[in-house]
Amino acid sequence: MSRIAKKPVAVPAGVQVGFDGERLRVKGPKGELELASFPKVQIDQADNMIRVSPLVAEADRHAGTARALLANMIKGVTTGFQRKLDLVGVGYRAQAQGRKLNLTLGFSHPVVFEIPDGIVIETPSATEILIKGIDRQLVGQVAANIRAYRSPEPYKGKGVKYSEEIIVRKEAKKK
Repeated sequence: MSRIAKKPVAVPAGVQVGFDGERLRVKGPKGELELASFPKVQIDQADNMIRVSPLVAEADRHAGTARALLANMIKGVTTGFQRKLDLVGVGYRAQAQGRKLNLTLGFSHPVVFEIPDGIVIETPSATEILIKGIDRQLVGQVAANIRAYRSPEPYKGKGVKYSEEIIVRKEAKKK
């Protein structure tokens, strides 16, 4: 059996987990998330612990994935997730206005990013973007979409990068 699936998931106080045959719902103080359940996986809830086990021997990988997704859903509705992006470059800046993020990334035109539902974007400074939400996959996808407008280049390091990302610099061509 999968090592990940063997670990039970603790359900903190204030979080409700419910599942019928098709959907898995997690409701907490920050919101509610829903996921299609896995047909080859059995989910058992006893006390404040949830155990995930495969119904057939070949479903180990499904059990581990289901357990990880369930743990991420519980963490999302209790504490939430966030990603921080940094803008590196002269004149690169970001500004959040309502449900839009205006980016100046060295193009001849400003880039306007529509913020999807369930995501909150803050700009503490002109060169920092903070993406918050309860759905881990959505937070990561929004961060990747914003980074894709101008990924960091290896010579000067200019572009949009994750705050924890390290850009490996290349040496410039010599005469």
